[in-house]
Amino acid sequence: MSKYSIEEFIAQSAQKDDGFNFFDLESKKMLEINLDGADHNLVWLKLGSMVAYRGDVQFHREGLMEQGIERLIKKQFTGEGATLMKATGKGKVYIADYGKQITILDLTDDSITVNGNDLLALAPTLHWDIKLNRRISSFAAGGLFNVVIDGSGCVAITSEGNPLTLHVTPDSPVYTDPNATIAWSTGLTTNLKTNFSLGTFIGRGSGETIQMEFSGEGFVVVQPYEELASYTQ
Repeated sequence: MSKYSIEEFIAQSAQKDDGFNFFDLESKKMLEINLDGADHNLVWLKLGSMVAYRGDVQFHREGLMEQGIERLIKKQFTGEGATLMKATGKGKVYIADYGKQITILDLTDDSITVNGNDLLALAPTLHWDIKLNRRISSFAAGGLFNVVIDGSGCVAITSEGNPLTLHVTPDSPVYTDPNATIAWSTGLTTNLKTNFSLGTFIGRGSGETIQMEFSGEGFVVVQPYEELASYTQ
């Protein structure tokens, strides 16, 4: 159906309170965060991701010293693009990131590494740190930094289209385009693989020329899209 009366459109597109979890998906591309003013009164969001809110909610850009001097130095050195803002208070916050698909992961004493450009939101109970693979960052388009997240709590990540998870085993490493790689097991070993044959300089030649190598035991998540990092400072 492509035509609606106003009443039909409102009914079809209205916000739905199907649950009151900390993180709830309103749709594949819209995340609802419920700040209850008590246990869940703070959340970290990707800067610029808020599209609407209701209630008594305040937003603050992450301060230079908010996460300590060590992380500040890393951010300045890497040119890290996952600049965060803090939402506090009581109410509902709706966030999105350029129409990307959103996946909620509920960590329980677990860990995952996420491409910094694909991190959308995380609970304050999670610990996070910036990790730089200098070899990969020196060659990858847009520069490659990643965020290591561990602990217990919700984290929301984004992808262009449906993500694909590939299993990595000691006898079967996986090679990916850096610009299509969104997350992986923290315990995996990452390296850079290059293929500078003449053919790779013709046409697109991004992931075909420079690849990330994942070895060990775990998984790597890719998206059906080669995404250049968009930096917001």
